[in-house]
Amino acid sequence: MTEKLPSFDDCINLLRNAVKYSNIDKQKHLDLSLVDALERRKYQQALMVVQTSVIKGEHTQEEINELIGLL
Repeated sequence: MTEKLPSFDDCINLLRNAVKYSNIDKQKHLDLSLVDALERRKYQQALMVVQTSVIKGEHTQEEINELIGLL
């Protein structure tokens, strides 16, 4: 049985939960250690979906970073 991947918008909303400020002043990054281990696979799939949209040219990396709150 194949598992259906989440929608792009669902992925963006999910990844927002894993953004945190880094030790460098006013910089953010994705940190999957913030996510419960049982949920980590969902976050990895979400990363795959949004990065695939960049590869396909549907979005730029800068757009993705802005949508998830890194910028």
